[in-house]
Amino acid sequence: MPNWLERVVLGVGWCALAAGLAGVVLHFGAWQHRPLVLLQSGASYLMIGSVVGLVIFLIAQGWRSAGVAAVVVGVVAWTLVPAFVPEGRAASGPEIMVMQSNLLFGQADVDAVVRAVRDNHIDVLTVDELTKGAVDRLAAAELGTLLPYSYLRPTTDGGGGTGIYSRYPLRDTKKYDGFILEQVSATMDHPDRGPITVFAFHPVPPPFNFADWLVEMRKIREILDAQQGPVIVGADFNATRDHAAFRELLHGRFAAAADQVGAGLLPTYPNDRSWGPLIGIDHVLLADATAQELHTLSIPGSDHRALIARVRLN
Repeated sequence: MPNWLERVVLGVGWCALAAGLAGVVLHFGAWQHRPLVLLQSGASYLMIGSVVGLVIFLIAQGWRSAGVAAVVVGVVAWTLVPAFVPEGRAASGPEIMVMQSNLLFGQADVDAVVRAVRDNHIDVLTVDELTKGAVDRLAAAELGTLLPYSYLRPTTDGGGGTGIYSRYPLRDTKKYDGFILEQVSATMDHPDRGPITVFAFHPVPPPFNFADWLVEMRKIREILDAQQGPVIVGADFNATRDHAAFRELLHGRFAAAADQVGAGLLPTYPNDRSWGPLIGIDHVLLADATAQELHTLSIPGSDHRALIARVRLN
């Protein structure tokens, strides 16, 4: 290989490695600046650059460069591989089917939502961007025959509304103050397990209001830290597993259903683009419960894929 070509190839390899290293730094940083947090959304994809760089160095026989790349690849593997490996937790309690869906300003196909609830035998459904019109259309589509209990905080329009639908009775309903969008919870009385706390969260998107997103994610952690007993959280957190603010929610009792089943990055957004979805900002979190299965489902009219989790209580 001519010297000039070797330098070009090695330069490309170092650019790829730099992208991978940037992904690692973005992932582990507790960034407080909007541009860095937005870049952090795709940090896992940047990390792949380290693998590309290593391959290029090996092909070009740039052994010292390959050694550096191998170290970065090791860090990347330590960071990403666990997301693809099931945790193998055992649980012997009752099974609950959970669905989380963002309705895109209430414009999602409600018949598709009800069909998904029916076909997957959903026990609890959490919805974001719930409008009063969507509530009426869901009722007309007979969601109430499948999930007769609900606690709903819809808005007239826009993406502020949130709600919980349940197969089992709900009590102790609560709306949380200090948030821009609606954040709600209720206690679901399961016939075989007793009280289970259910949350529907939707912090404000960071591209629109970054400072408040940071504050709201901290408030959500405080709310979750105070919980006892079994808890199910369905949410559009507007955050990926690369965001430190999201990973902070997983300290202590809570685990992400995606991590429990080894679902990897599980992209859910944007689902209304030919090139999407790319990032996973919709999540199911659990305490005193273990996800056995988790998959996404496209809902026509929504820009998010819905999540469906088969959960067994501990």
